[in-house]
Amino acid sequence: MSELTEDERRIVAYLRERVANGEAYVRSRHIADAVDMTANQVGARLANLTDKADEIEIEKWGRSRSTTWRVTSA
Repeated sequence: MSELTEDERRIVAYLRERVANGEAYVRSRHIADAVDMTANQVGARLANLTDKADEIEIEKWGRSRSTTWRVTSA
């Protein structure tokens, strides 16, 4: 895994738990509640993590009211 900031590590740890059974669809605001950040902070970091996180794959999946991210184990 590339160098991750502390915030990025918290997000990746949360996402690893969510994808323990395969895949998960998440929104920034739900992650933000769990890792004590704002949805905007999480959304900006998720975009960067698509290239940096080796253990999980993060894909921008859909956008209705807010962006949904599809997360799977790598």
